Amino acid sequence: MSELVARTGRHQQRYEGGCRLVAGCIPYRYRNSVEGNGAASEKIVEVLMINSTSGPGLLFPKGGWEKDETVEEAALREALEEAGVRGELKHFLGCYMFKSKTLQDESCPEGLCKAAMFALLVKEELSSWPEQSTRRRSWLAIPEAIERCRHPWMRKALEEGFSKWHDDRLRDTSKEEEDIHIS
Repeated sequence: MSELVARTGRHQQRYEGGCRLVAGCIPYRYRNSVEGNGAASEKIVEVLMINSTSGPGLLFPKGGWEKDETVEEAALREALEEAGVRGELKHFLGCYMFKSKTLQDESCPEGLCKAAMFALLVKEELSSWPEQSTRRRSWLAIPEAIERCRHPWMRKALEEGFSKWHDDRLRDTSKEEEDIHIS
C-alpha cells in the first residue's frame, strides 16, 4: 500500500477563459539496444504510458493544475500519482487544447481543457504509488506509443512536441560532438 495519497476534488482547480487548466508530462528514459552479438549499439528513447481508467488506449500522466502549486509542480505531482515516477522536467512542450467528455462542471460547462505538457526524464520508478491499483505502466518506443495513444491531442504532444524537441536535442548533441572532434 502506498503512503502517498492522490489529490481529489475540484475546490483548488484552476480555470482560465472557460477552460480547466491541466498539467502533464511525457515521461521518458533511455535504453541501450542490444545487437545479435550481445553488444550494446545505440540508446533508444522510450516513453512511459499508463492505461486509461475509462476505456481502451494509453495515456500520459496529466491532471488538474491546482491553485496552491506551479504548473511544473502539478506536472510532477501527476507523474507521481498516476504513473509512480519521479524525475526532472527537461522541456516545456507546449499547451494542447482538448474537450473532456467526463469533466464538465459549472466553471467549465463545455468541458474545455488546456494542458501544459512537459518532457520528464525519469530518475526513479516507484514500486508503490497512489493510483497503482487502477493504473498499469508501459514503456514504449515512440512509434508504438503513437499507435497506442488514446487521445489525438496527446499524440500531437508526442509527435510535434516531444519527438521534435528530442530529435533537435540529439542533432544539437551530435553537432557539438562533431565540433569537439574537429578542434
